[in-house]
Amino acid sequence: MRVSAPVSARRAKLTFMVTGQPMRAWLLMAAGDDRGHGGNAGYDDQVDSHYTWDSKVPNHKNPRVGDSVAIWDKERLLGVSVIEQIVTSLGTKTLNRCPHCGTTRISSRKTVLPQFRCMKCHEEFSIPRSEVVEVTHYTARYDAAWTALDGILTGREVRGLAVNAGEFNSIRSLDWDAVRAAFVAKGADRAVHRVEARVDLSWGSATGGRVEFSQGFDHALVRVRRGQQQFREHILATQGSVCAFTGDAPPRVLEAGHLYSYARLGTHVEHGGVMLRRDIHRLFDDGLLAVEPNRLRVDVAPSLAVYPQYARLDGEPLSLRLRDQQVEWLAKHWDEHRVGS
Repeated sequence: MRVSAPVSARRAKLTFMVTGQPMRAWLLMAAGDDRGHGGNAGYDDQVDSHYTWDSKVPNHKNPRVGDSVAIWDKERLLGVSVIEQIVTSLGTKTLNRCPHCGTTRISSRKTVLPQFRCMKCHEEFSIPRSEVVEVTHYTARYDAAWTALDGILTGREVRGLAVNAGEFNSIRSLDWDAVRAAFVAKGADRAVHRVEARVDLSWGSATGGRVEFSQGFDHALVRVRRGQQQFREHILATQGSVCAFTGDAPPRVLEAGHLYSYARLGTHVEHGGVMLRRDIHRLFDDGLLAVEPNRLRVDVAPSLAVYPQYARLDGEPLSLRLRDQQVEWLAKHWDEHRVGS
């Protein structure tokens, strides 16, 4: 249930990474039909790609591009990621109010009549008083770094990770130190690594920026990797429309994959990338796919080898000739995900 009563905005607890830069984290509640209550129509969420809210929600202005997020459904943790984009638009929202006291804190009951009950004055009624209000709609996209962790933590365990104990808002400040400790205790170290590697520590610096633009009534706030498009065009021109792991592919399904962590280095290296199919790109970033640097052969992690389409890549050579600098980056990736794991 989303509580719309005004509360003071609470900043996420700052967790300092090895670079000394702060990391912000949020707990986002996405429980399908349960996410709304009788006072509104709910929200359009797809937990593995995006999360939506509006300006009537407490803390609505606080999540930012580059913040880490944990998604739950009140019963269990669903997964974690890093916000890549926040798109906003002006619109309206229908609020259903108690006809007796005017609050939106009403519950819609499925098996009891009358259908509605006020959670403030406890009156019951069949028809709420409707009101259309102007709001700002927000959609946060985070699919690039999404890591599913369905059920690794119970709802009670997830609640204990919030900065403010007892908070009921659907957007809550999250204690990332506590999250890291909980994940490590559950053997989910890979999820911690993936999120922390994806957090853009150069946010607001010379290598990244904050851009607001408008198209009619639409506004967007996005993280910009300066030179990303040029980086992709350069790789396509020099290496062709080829996924380094799987071979020829149409350009529209290929991404410019960095052989190093862009978030950590904060710059594009001329020979620091290859074209990768989107699924291959994500699996490479996770370390589930790697390249043995001496033989330049693909290595498939055991957990990925259960899928035939990826298992057949194991031991295969890459689909293009590499420069020495690319081999050096792949060796560092190998050390991180094979030797050091």
